[in-house]
Amino acid sequence: MPQLTWLITGCTSGLGEAFVRGIIARGDKVIATTRGDVSRISTLAEAGAKTFSLDVTAPRSEIDAVVQNILKENTIDVLVNNAGYVEAGLAEEVTYENYVNQFETNFFGVVKTTQALLPHFREKKSGTVVFLGSSGGLAGEPGAGPYCATKHALEGWNDVLRLETAHLGIRPIIFELGFFRTKIFNKDNLRFRTTNFSDNDPIRELVGGMVQQVDGNQPGDPAKAVSIMVDVVKGEGVAEGKAFPNRLPLGPDCLATLRKHRVNDLLIANEWEEVIRSTNFDP
Repeated sequence: MPQLTWLITGCTSGLGEAFVRGIIARGDKVIATTRGDVSRISTLAEAGAKTFSLDVTAPRSEIDAVVQNILKENTIDVLVNNAGYVEAGLAEEVTYENYVNQFETNFFGVVKTTQALLPHFREKKSGTVVFLGSSGGLAGEPGAGPYCATKHALEGWNDVLRLETAHLGIRPIIFELGFFRTKIFNKDNLRFRTTNFSDNDPIRELVGGMVQQVDGNQPGDPAKAVSIMVDVVKGEGVAEGKAFPNRLPLGPDCLATLRKHRVNDLLIANEWEEVIRSTNFDP
């Protein structure tokens, strides 16, 4: 496949950094972005990436300006919407403002960045838009209401974008990741909101214990996930000869969540079919 140029958001650490290094190792070009000073990703520049400051929570006009600046000297083939974080807490206890903050980064930031690139993809009649989803976007996880809500929103937007842009040669895809060993659950990155509602103590303690147990012990290898995602975009390696999927779960834990959720939906559809079909006007 010809050499591609990738634009990736949120490259300071974790999957973003792994993406940059993995893509460079494959011989493609990378434009790595981070919020704030690009010195935060200076090691990626040393590895061969071009670096830009891009805050996905900025107004659309500012994001457009950064993207246009990038496009002056680069043709983008793939956008990877990686920037994100976990706004955690029990559904009752997380404030409206915290929900908004979560959506500003994990969903609206994705929408604005994607919209900024779509005219470029339309003009060249090609382009791949990668969304990083989660098992939390397939089924809820206790203590992660805001995060799960944004990932569910991405699932729907990915489907809509595919239907609306297929005739333009644009390919959206969402990779649904299970637990991979990044710093997303690190205390410096995880924002857990709490109150003094004693009724919620048991579930709050359960969530807190789970986070402590999972952080640093996630089973998934980010480098392996990135290698597969790059293969899928390029149609190489494990993806050679396979149809381009609209979504793909990664990680045995995510696969188990997907199967359980879909089987439960099917059981409900079968048990309640007669009732479900009874809602039309009578002939």
